[in-house]
This record gives sequence, structure tokens and C-alpha cells, in this order.
Amino acid sequence: MPNIHLLDGKKIPFKNSIDGFELSKKISKSLEKEALIMEVDGELKDLSYKILKDSKVKIVTSKDKEGLDVLRHDAAHIMAMSVQELFPSTQVTIGPVIENGFYYDFARKEPFTKDDLQKIEKKMSEIIDRDVKTRREVWKRDKAVAHFKKIGEKYKAEIIESIPANEELSIYHHGDTWHDLCRGPHLASSSKIGKAFKLTKVSGAYWRGDSNNEMLQRIYGTCWSSKKELEDYLLRLEEAEKRDHRKLGKEMDLFHFREESPGAVFWHEKGWILFQRLIEYMRLKQRLAGYKEINTPEILDKSLWEKSGHWEKFGENMYTSETPDEKTFAIKPMNCPGCVQVFNQGLKSYRDLPLKLSEFGKVHRYEASGALHGLLRVRAFTQDDAHIFCTEEQITEQCLSITNLILEIYKDLGFKNVLLQFSDRPEKRVGDNKIWDKSEAALLTAIKKSKLKYEINKGEGAFYGPKIDFVLRDAIGRDWQCGTLQVDLNLPGRLGASYVEKDGSKKIPVMLHRALFGSLERFIGILIEHYAGKLPLWLSPLQVMVLPISEDNNNYAKKVFEELFKEGIKCEVDLKNQKINYKIREHSLAKVPILLICGKKEATDNSVTVRKLGSEKQETMKSSQFLKEILNSNRLPLK
Repeated sequence: MPNIHLLDGKKIPFKNSIDGFELSKKISKSLEKEALIMEVDGELKDLSYKILKDSKVKIVTSKDKEGLDVLRHDAAHIMAMSVQELFPSTQVTIGPVIENGFYYDFARKEPFTKDDLQKIEKKMSEIIDRDVKTRREVWKRDKAVAHFKKIGEKYKAEIIESIPANEELSIYHHGDTWHDLCRGPHLASSSKIGKAFKLTKVSGAYWRGDSNNEMLQRIYGTCWSSKKELEDYLLRLEEAEKRDHRKLGKEMDLFHFREESPGAVFWHEKGWILFQRLIEYMRLKQRLAGYKEINTPEILDKSLWEKSGHWEKFGENMYTSETPDEKTFAIKPMNCPGCVQVFNQGLKSYRDLPLKLSEFGKVHRYEASGALHGLLRVRAFTQDDAHIFCTEEQITEQCLSITNLILEIYKDLGFKNVLLQFSDRPEKRVGDNKIWDKSEAALLTAIKKSKLKYEINKGEGAFYGPKIDFVLRDAIGRDWQCGTLQVDLNLPGRLGASYVEKDGSKKIPVMLHRALFGSLERFIGILIEHYAGKLPLWLSPLQVMVLPISEDNNNYAKKVFEELFKEGIKCEVDLKNQKINYKIREHSLAKVPILLICGKKEATDNSVTVRKLGSEKQETMKSSQFLKEILNSNRLPLK
């Protein structure tokens, strides 16, 4: 006789076992219609799952994240089913849920076209209208391997062969014929998906992400709980395409990439000015907050990475080199071990703590070629790292200080909507539980004092300590995880860090890892897309373009340029023999914030005509007045 405990505290007793269909009907008729799957004692289950014992149960609807995920997962299955009905010789491989949608990888000789996507969408709608039922079966591994080989699904058979022999496999049937290996859960029938879906694009993808394997075709799609949400998302996609930092980076002449160095940025003059301006701003903010900037080598002996534990955890993603004397060195994938070596130089006392060491360190990490994406996913990047060495008693105060600094900087850069994600102790961890208690309490205090929304990711902390991740929401509603604050109870001890306590004893310091941008390259990509290339004046790599109307005005234009240049304004003068309207279009496309037009009248009056990016209006003012105004606007946003 199971007792079902609901989230609202209500308890419903049943004489016999019960499934999700009966339970949702018992709760309410409206819930019976909206129910998609259920959560039983923390595990997601199909509604057909039989509950045999006392359990905590939540009925999941499309309003829940888990409900939206299952809609997308079923949409992926129905897409694969549609592909194989339309193109019978196609093999299916994997089809997971991803952020905002799903994809499925297919093995097919002929490439999928835009017309094919429309045909597949139409077939998906037909299958949804047919309301095909879903059925789950449990198979033995060997049976599943033999079956999928027999029907010509070699990729699916290969996946199953890699699963332990004693593990039971769930096979989901959609209708009478189509089925796939899947952990589930799934909807009871195809009609539950609805029609708020869209196939978005096709791309190439290597089997199992390995460039040595066959190239497959990946079809991406999106699925939502309502047509309105789908339309809003497609509008965001359209806007995101206009804001693509790779396209804007080319128009603004900021950077490019080359096959000879995949995942590494070739910065142009203007891009490098932007990069250095961000560092200049951050450097001043950190100095005001008491940080000491250091720099450590990019190449370190393998033995140090073994001591730190990075060799075991990240070794396969590190770039290494063997020297003629048979020593192995690695290019650093992170800055932490080098920073500890700086701390270790000289005896440290409790009076020296907290000690805040910052570094703009270049790091290298191998990423699969298919994962690289402009500035947003690279192999070589610069971290705005800092490591704060402190006592256990100082953890709370330092976490508050770091959180406030991060939020100040995001606000200065135009990000006011910030979500915090708190991750506490994982099952496998190092360190004493009392320290974990203190560390987690310190981080939670910092989060609550910020008065921002936060989520708790249970058990998702690093093995060496809990962490806060800072998630920014950009101008078109996309979320970007950027900054992080982590409490480390492990690395200082592994690398021999210590300080002398009041009583003369040696003690291992707590180490706080802190990054604000995370990666400067990635953050610049986010900034470009957030502002659609129209960066704030103080951050713009080219702030003013001086445009003479004709060659007769060149000397005056050069004089205006020189006055601005001497005052530190990033400016250029365009003396090309072209019409003024052509010049205005050219430099507006390059997102120059201010165009100064200089003609005969301006030269006579010692004035300039000011045209600001995004505005058709023009204003004429004395050049001295303009210089005063722009100098005021060009100040770094330091409090």
C-alpha cells in the first residue's frame, strides 16, 4: 500500500501500485491533461512507471525544465523516425537534448538540403497528428547488439557494444515499427509534443567527436511548449545572427583565424587596442581592490602538473613537448600552480594574509576542432585570474569582497542582469567537513548579500571546494557563464604552501580562485554581440573618424585629428578622395562611434559637425567644446 508524498506536503494513500497516469488524474483533471513525465524519489520516470512503495512524487509538465527537455527529446526521436521514413537507407546514431533544442546525427551518403528539412518537418507533423503511442522494453545487451546489426544500424550496435554486458538496456518504441536505444523517460504519445518545433540547420559532425572517424550529418532543431515561445526564440536567433561577433569582427577589422593555428586569435590593431583597454580597466579596478599583479611562465615541467593533480585530470588536453635532455614540459592550461610558486617565495605570516595575486595569464587547452567557435571557444586564451590566499576566518569577508567586485565590473560593462549559481560539495571530495561547512556558508552569505537571484546546483562543486558561477544575460536574453569564485582546500597543501600562525605553528592557507571575465577572448566576443558592435565610447578601439568633405578641407581635418590624438583620443582621419556620403557609410558599417565632418564652414568657424553612430541627426559645435565633451566621456568607469 504505497503512500504518495507530493511537493506541497499532501499525502495520498493507495491500496495497490499506481502509475503516473492514475496519480495525475487523482490530483486534478487539469494536471492529467498537462502531465508529461514524473519524478519519483528524485528520478525521472515515464508516466507508465509503476510505483510500488512509499515515494515522493512530482508530476512534470511543460512549465518545468525537465518537461521542456522531454518535449525536445521526443521531438528528436520523431525527427529521426521521419528521416528514416523519408530516406530509408539512413542510419541513426545519437540524438540528445541541448540548450534550446536538440539534434540527431545521421549516416547518409547524400547531403541533406533545405528542402529536405521542410519535408522532414512536414513528416514530423504527420506523425504527431497520428498520435503514435510510446512503449518501453528492457533488453539484454547481446540481444540489442544482434538486433541493430541485423537491421543495418552499425553505429547503434557499436554504442551498445561499449555498454557493460550486465547492464539492462531500455528500448523505446514509437508506434509499431520505429524504435531506438534510449534511457528515457519519454512522452506517452507523439501528440503530446505539439507543433511548436522547427528544424534550424544541418552541419557536419564526426562519429563520436573523433576527426579520425566518419563524417556524419547533424540536423539541429528547436522545440517549445507554445507557438509564442517558438516565435520569440526564432526572433532571437535572427537577432543573434546579425550580432555574430565573427561577422562584426571582420566589419570592424578586429581579428581573424587561420587553419595554421586553429583556435588561436590573430588580433588586428583595433582588436588588440580593445583587448588592452579591457586589461587597463581591469588592472586599475584590481589595484584599487588591493591586488598585486604577477606573471608566471607559460611552460612548466611535467612534475609540477603531477603534484598539482592537473596531469591526472587534464593531461590529455595539455600541449606537451620533450626536450633533447628527455624532460617533458607542458604549456600551462591554467595559472594556479604557477601562482602558488610565487606565494611560496619567502616566509609568509598570518599578518600577510589575505594576499591577493592577479595574473593575465595566457593558457592553452586542446579542444576538438568541431567545438571551436570564433572567440567563444578557442584553444589559446588569456585568463583574468586571481588567487587569494587567506585564513579560514577570512573566507566570508573575502568572498563578499570578490562578489562585489565582480558585480561592479559587470555593471560597468553593461550587464545588469546577473544570475548566481552555487555548487556545493560533491560526493567525491577532499578536505575536512568542518572546512566545507565554513566554505559553503561563506559563499552562500556572499550570494545572499548580493540580493541577486541564485540557483543551487546540488553536489556540483569542484572536488577541492564549493563555487559560485556568475551568469550574465545579454541584450537579447542569452545567458553566458563567465566569472567564477572557488574555494580550494586542496591545491595549496599539494604544492607546499604555508604561513606562520600567531602561535608560531605552520598552517596551510585557503586559496580562493577567482576569474571575472574567465577568458578575455570569449568575453570580448560576448561584448561585441551584446552591443551589436556598438561598444561604449571608452571601450571602442577607434572612437572618432575625422572626415574632410573635400581635399580643400584636408589641412583643417588633420589639425582636428592632431588635437584629439594629443589628448589620447583613439582617432583617425580619412583623406581618401571619395564622396562624403560613401565615407559615412563605410565608417558607420565599421561601427565607429563618432564621425566628425569638416567642411569649409567648419574650417572658418573652427568647429566640427558631429554625427553619432545609430543617429541620423548631426550637431555642429566648436571643436574645443567637442574635445571637452569627449574627454569627459572617455574616462574609465571607476568609482
